[in-house]
Order: sequence, then structure tokens, then C-alpha cells
Amino acid sequence: MFGEIFFLYCAFVITVCGVLAISLRNPIHCVLLVLLLFFHMAAVYLTLQAEFLAAIQIIVYAGAILVMYLFVLFLVNLQQELRLPALTPKPIVGYALAAALCGGMLWGVAGFVPGGKGPWPLETLREVTHTKALSRELFTHHFLSLEIAGVLLLIALVAALTLARKQPSAVEDCVAGAAATEAKAGEGGHAGSSQCACGNKDQGGAA
Repeated sequence: MFGEIFFLYCAFVITVCGVLAISLRNPIHCVLLVLLLFFHMAAVYLTLQAEFLAAIQIIVYAGAILVMYLFVLFLVNLQQELRLPALTPKPIVGYALAAALCGGMLWGVAGFVPGGKGPWPLETLREVTHTKALSRELFTHHFLSLEIAGVLLLIALVAALTLARKQPSAVEDCVAGAAATEAKAGEGGHAGSSQCACGNKDQGGAA
């Protein structure tokens, strides 16, 4: 009885956090809601006696991937991102797509049959434990898929570092141009006029 109530509680919190994470405007609040969602998903894994998956959910998702999301939020210009146009032209289109996705998920859940599948029935899982069963499946039958996922994550990491690399601003370019002019002319007057022009241009742009 307690297990069923706890599962319903976790399912309710996961659903609410997922809806709020895609509905709120503040990205920091969205990340915190996703963090709460990850913790409740780990609790669901614990009720299924999958301790390894629960630990991975906390260590990898809540401890690593979510921190990476925070770094991305701190690196991008949030005010500029919030002014981007909506993905769909009208809100009703987005609601229709969300309803279609939920319907597809419910249709898939209706055909779900609980219990062990394939070579891992429940009795074997209790004897071998989920950790050993998962490791055997990953490093035998699904080893190629595991390596492909690792390569994709590496590509995503390199792409994120490339996008987050700081681009030289207009002021830095102007200062570099003034230094080059000073080096060529060898006189302070030309460099001073270049720097003044840069400063005036920067002030005008800021105004």
C-alpha cells in the first residue's frame, strides 16, 4: 500500500515538474524543476529495486548534465534568447502537438505488460541484480550502440565549447587596430587619435 502511494506521489511530482519546466519563462526556475524531477525519478527506480539506475540518475543527470545546462545558461545571453519568436506561429498548434504526443505515449503504455522480458525474468534479476544484468547487456549485445552514444556526446561537447567560445568584441578590435597603427607609425599622436576615435565610436554605440 505504501509503495503504491509513494509511486503515485512521485508520478504526480514528475508530471507537474515536467509541465512547469517547459511552461515557465525563467530558465533558472526550469532547471531547478528538472532537478526535482530527476530526484523523484531516482526514487521511482529505488521502488523498482534498481539501485544502480537510481545512483546513475543522481550522479550523471542531476550532478553532471544539469550542471552543464547551468553553464550554458550562464554563457548565453538570456535576455536575447527570451525575445526569440515562438516555435509555432499560434499557441493552439503547440497545444495540438503536445496532445498528440501525450496520446501516443498513452497508447504505448496501454500495450505495456509488466514483468521480465527475454532472458531476464524477475527471478533471474533478483538473483543476478539489476547492475550485473544491465552491464552484461550493455557490453555484449549493445556495445556498438554504447560506443555510438559516447561519440555523439563527444561531438555535442565539442560543439558546445565552440559555440561558447568568446568572440572578440568591437572595442577589442578597435584597441587592436589602434595598437597596430601605433606600431606602424611610431608616433604617439596617430595612436592617440585612433584610440579617441574608438572611444567616441563605442560611446556613440552605447548611447
